[in-house]
Amino acid sequence: MRSSCDIIAADAARICDQARFPDLSGARIFVTGASGLIGSYVLACLAELRARGLMIDVRGQVYSDAPPHVAELAEQWGFEIVRADLSSFADYPRLPEADIIVHAAGYAQPMRFMANPDRTLQINTSATLALLQKLAPGGHFQFLSSAEVYTGLRGGPFTESAVGTTTPSHPRAGYIEGKRTGEAACHAYRSQGVHATAVRLGDVYGPGTRPHDRRALNSFIERALTEHEIWMLDAGVAVRAYCYVSDAVELMWRILLTGKETVYNVGGRHATTIAALAGTIGRLTGAAVIPGPSQAGVPGAPEALHLDLTRVDTEFGKREYIDLEEGLSATIEWQRGLYAGHGTDVSHT
Repeated sequence: MRSSCDIIAADAARICDQARFPDLSGARIFVTGASGLIGSYVLACLAELRARGLMIDVRGQVYSDAPPHVAELAEQWGFEIVRADLSSFADYPRLPEADIIVHAAGYAQPMRFMANPDRTLQINTSATLALLQKLAPGGHFQFLSSAEVYTGLRGGPFTESAVGTTTPSHPRAGYIEGKRTGEAACHAYRSQGVHATAVRLGDVYGPGTRPHDRRALNSFIERALTEHEIWMLDAGVAVRAYCYVSDAVELMWRILLTGKETVYNVGGRHATTIAALAGTIGRLTGAAVIPGPSQAGVPGAPEALHLDLTRVDTEFGKREYIDLEEGLSATIEWQRGLYAGHGTDVSHT
């Protein structure tokens, strides 16, 4: 079995082969949320560029301790890890100036952002403005938004000109309204000549998560590996189009460096129900799948999010995507390492 870092390194090498990076020699690059799924992949790409001889100054922000794979990257390539709380105004003066800033910080798990609506709002609003003010003249800025800005709409697929119908009292309003405001900040700075972009990410998955991630896909894998059963909370009728992390990050880099628009949808190509997802994970791990008794899902969660990918397809022409089963196999391999490292016997699954 490959080591955890080997899995991400192989993906990063593929991203760097396909993303068509311009010359970034001498650039100062700052990545917030460096301990998360997206942020750690962005750092892994920068490590791969360093391995190919590119001299860049890289810093990654974390809220608490960096996970082992991020700490290893930082130590090996001399990346500086900045501990800062982006929900605290007091920490903003310590954030570094940079030529390229990727703002990937924030709560991605619904249970966490619903439990911390105030922090969620500030990370996506005040911190976004503070980071834009740290961007060097002529620099490039990217804000990670979410397909949840479309929440409340029916049908689809949704284009970037659409807007959801939720109110400020919605159970997920801290997250949804925070993402909309972060996008508004990008538009405001773009109108002043700053190369600021926002990416509305769909359901992105893959290696790089921490243990006990409560998003459905990761939770299913954890249960499959540690309990050999997948207990679902409901019947799993909600529809999602999952996008493997390397495909998402490849497109993020292209958008960040050369994107002609301010906002882009980035997501999966083929939709599946949560029940079908659980079934695939069960088959790949040998775990039984036990459906839940209720048709209800997570409070406020959209039944389906169908993203129109015409804009990103037309501008960047990406045609090859990792299929769901291949991506799940890599994610399962990653999580075997996570739970084996935490004293859990996953050898026979």
